Order: sequence, then C-alpha cells, then structure tokens
Amino acid sequence: MRRMFWSTSLIWAAVAAGPSRPATIVPGPIYEVYAIEYAKLEGFPASALILGADSARKLDLSMMVWLLKGEGRVILVDAGFYRKEFLDTWKVKDFRTPSDAVAAFGVRPEDVTDIVVSHMHWDHADGADLFPNARVWVQKAEYQFYLDPKNQMRTGVFPSDVKMFQAIEKAGRLQLVAGDSQKVARGVTAFIGGRHTKESQYVSVSTRSGLVVLASDNVYTYENMERHRPIAATWDTVSNLAAQDRMVRMAAKPSLVVPGHDPKVFSRFPAVKAGVARID
Repeated sequence: MRRMFWSTSLIWAAVAAGPSRPATIVPGPIYEVYAIEYAKLEGFPASALILGADSARKLDLSMMVWLLKGEGRVILVDAGFYRKEFLDTWKVKDFRTPSDAVAAFGVRPEDVTDIVVSHMHWDHADGADLFPNARVWVQKAEYQFYLDPKNQMRTGVFPSDVKMFQAIEKAGRLQLVAGDSQKVARGVTAFIGGRHTKESQYVSVSTRSGLVVLASDNVYTYENMERHRPIAATWDTVSNLAAQDRMVRMAAKPSLVVPGHDPKVFSRFPAVKAGVARID
C-alpha cells in the first residue's frame, strides 16, 4: 500500500473540528519523479568533480534532467543543452535534445508547465527555450549577476543563454526566486544551494516515499556525499558541504538525495525504460 502524507494545516483542521464536526482530510501533494538521460560524457577528470580526487582518475558522466508529475503540473528541474556551440565543444555520446528525451517518455514539450533551473551553466539552462509554454524559475541573484557580461563566459554562463533568458523574461515567463525555501508549486520547494555558481539552487519534492532532494550540480556524484567531499567547482567549500549536509537531513532518507551527473542514478533507482529511472 502506498504511504500517504498529510499537510500539517489539514491535520490541525481535523483536530480543531472535534468529534461533533469531523473534518475531511485530504492527502498532501504526491509527485512522480523521473531522471531522464539525454547524453553521456565520458572520461571526465574526477578532480574537476570531487575536491582532492586523483587528477589522473576519470569518470563517466550522465547528462540528465528531472521530470516531476503531479498536482496538475509537469515540472522539469533543469533543461539540459542543445545549441551547436556546446555540441561542437563537448564530445558527448548518445545525444538527443532534452525535449526529444522528454517526448520519448510521453510528455510533449509544450505540456511542460514549469522549469526550475538550478543554475545558469550551459548544460543545465541552455534547453529552456525548447519548452515553449513553461514558466522558468531561477534565483534572482543568479540571474541578475549573469546579466553583466563580465560575469559570463569565464564562469560557464554564455551570452547566448543569457539572451535566451532575457527573451523568456520579455515574454512574461521568467519567475525570479527570492532566496531560500521558496515554493515553486504545492509540494515543490527551491533552496539556495552550495555556491556552485553565484546563487545555485536545489529542489525538494514530495513523493510517495517522502521528500526527494534533487541536488543538481550542488552535488555532482554520490562520491561527494559518501566521502563528504565538496564539489571541486564551488565558490565556497564550507558552504557546499553545509548544503550537502542539509540535503541529507531534509530528504526522507539519504538515498533520496539525487546528484547531478552520476550514472549510478540509473542503477540505484528502478528503470522505467532505457535512460529513465523513477526516483522514489
């Protein structure tokens, strides 16, 4: 039997109603969460992912987005990439556009209602305009910082993507997140992350197993958490470790903290189809 979770306010409403006025208790939000792989990147230096790792060691990476379905919403966490300038620079394998990967799972790109962009690096933000009707959520401090050309390419944020975000803003679909612990939808909350970029964020999601935390690049791999090592690409290692610790406390169990690029996601969680795992 699936476990049910109840909102605190509804529980108190039932108590306040008393025996003579029984209240109707409504289940809290429950989302299905899926990791969807759209490309692979082989032989990436471990030392660029895990602080202090052997510089000669190489790791394969999964390029993925996360799909949330529930509460009448279809939400993506991150949007991947597709522009030629990035495909020419990075030799990825088994590439398909993030929109094609989502469509292969049965979700039309135009049906995506929201995209939570964890940070504005090209491989997480570039595909936002593939989903034409989605509201795009990004931390306000992140967006405003990267509007300045001086803060762009040297930090992995590119002018083409900033222009895309400006076009989304002009269309009225950009939602600026004002800091920590901000509601995106009922049961979906954005938190300030581990300083991977100016103001990276991660997301908690209510599922049948409790809270799942989608860390994105605030935690690159399971090894970061299991060895308690900060990511190598962070502005602040102390803040990054603190964010990791908070994610572990927040999740229903440590295994429900999902890193941003670890292929083991697709072996640690049940496969729905090739390149798709259900997270809960």
